[in-house]
Formats: sequence, structure tokens, C-alpha cells
Amino acid sequence: MSKADDIFIANIKDILDNGVWDTDCKVRPKWSDGTSAHTVKKFCIVNRYNLEEEFPVLTIRRTYFKSCINELLWIWQKKSNNIKDLNSKIWNQWADENGSIGKAYGYQLARKHKYSEGEFDQVDRVLYDLKNNPASRRIITNIYNFDDLHEMNLYPCAYSMTFNVSGDTLNGILNQRSNDMLTANNWNVVQYAVLLKMFAQVSGLKAGQLVHVIADAHIYDRHVPIVKEIIEMPRHKAPVLEIDKSVNNFYDFTVDSFKLINYEFNEKKYDIPVAE
Repeated sequence: MSKADDIFIANIKDILDNGVWDTDCKVRPKWSDGTSAHTVKKFCIVNRYNLEEEFPVLTIRRTYFKSCINELLWIWQKKSNNIKDLNSKIWNQWADENGSIGKAYGYQLARKHKYSEGEFDQVDRVLYDLKNNPASRRIITNIYNFDDLHEMNLYPCAYSMTFNVSGDTLNGILNQRSNDMLTANNWNVVQYAVLLKMFAQVSGLKAGQLVHVIADAHIYDRHVPIVKEIIEMPRHKAPVLEIDKSVNNFYDFTVDSFKLINYEFNEKKYDIPVAE
């Protein structure tokens, strides 16, 4: 059975059984009817996924793989902050009349800085170091730029990646300030597992472990009945991620470069309310 399911179920049960409710606090998010969207949370959940063993996608609920990859490439490859470059509507609520989400996500990755070896943005610096300085302990990206927070339509949730090479294996740590466990948890895990594999492939490495550190792992009040149902669903064997091995340039990957083979999942579609 999928280990991603095991980890997700354990997280959900821990939050529901041992988490802290914010019902006595004034909160920013609201439901569409204007009601405050409260959560139950655990502080600092740390999950570890071994990408050499299996691909960490849920089977107790479908994770929309192609849409995940589309957003990943929008941020990390296109380095865009405009929803006109994105083939989904998941960012529409955060975009202005021109489609911009402000100086967030891809905008930060695209900012160039001067180094002794030349000028790089954050993505190209990672690519350079993985090929030229793989023993470095400084291969880090960070998009939580305090100077620009006031011009971001949404503060970054998954904000930092630390890459570390051990022998011929690339490992990574994803730091996330906040994670809506129902709508975004496995979405982010899938994305950054793929990102790690992308960087590994074009750098002549193999992908190893992805460690996911979540500062505030929460479940919204109106999501509780849904997650209770999902974690009781039958589990399936993890699918196999197939990547086009002919791609050796990070910027040549497309959505079609990735396929999930034998992906079985709970096919029920849930009407999930969204807090804004």
C-alpha cells in the first residue's frame, strides 16, 4: 500500500486527536458566507518520503497530477507570477485585473543576483551548483522576501527548499509555513517530489529523500467530516512515476514529460468548501 497514504492518515489522526483549535482567536480566512474559517492544527509536522522506494501520491483520494505539474512548472520553470501563463484556475482568487499575483512565487525565483561565478537567478544557481559544487551546503532557495511581502497577493506557503547531495543522491528539505492538509498537503508533496527528480535527472544524480517540514499543519472546521471519510477509504499500491529520460535540460521538461503508471485511487469527488 502507498506509504504516502500511511503518512497522511497518521497526520490527520494526530491533528484531530491532539491538535489545538483557534476558535477563540480572530482569524483572517472566511467562508463564502462570511463566517470565520477556523482550524485545528499541530505545530511542526515533519514527514520523510523516500523517492527511491516509491512515488508519494495519495490513493485514498485522487491528487490531480497534471495540474500539480502545471503549477510546478509555472513557478519553477516559467518563473511566472501571472495566471495567464497557468493552465488552471487555482490562482484566480489571488490575481489582480491583469492576472498578476504580485511579487510572489515565480517572481522571486526569477530575480537575478551577482556571484563570483556570474549572474544567476535562484533556479539557475541551484542548477549550477548541483553540477559544479555538489558538495556545497549552501544550495538553498527562499522566496519569503520580506522586502516584497507587501506587494504579494498571497504570502508564500511553501517558501524554501534546501538541496543536499550525498554521493550520487540528491535529497531535499521543503519548508512550509502553513499547510491546508485536505486541499494542499499531498499536492505540495507531489510537486516537490517531482521537482527533486527533475533537478536530479539533469544533474546526473538520483533522487533520494524529500523531507517536508510544516510549521502549521491544519484542518479547517468544515473539512473535518471530509477528512474523516477520506482516511477510511481503501488504500492501493503506489503508482510508478515515469519521466522522459531524454530530457537533460531543466527548461525542456513539459507536463507531458511525466506520467503516473497504474495510478489507482478513490474516485469519489468531494465538494470541498474553500476558505479565502
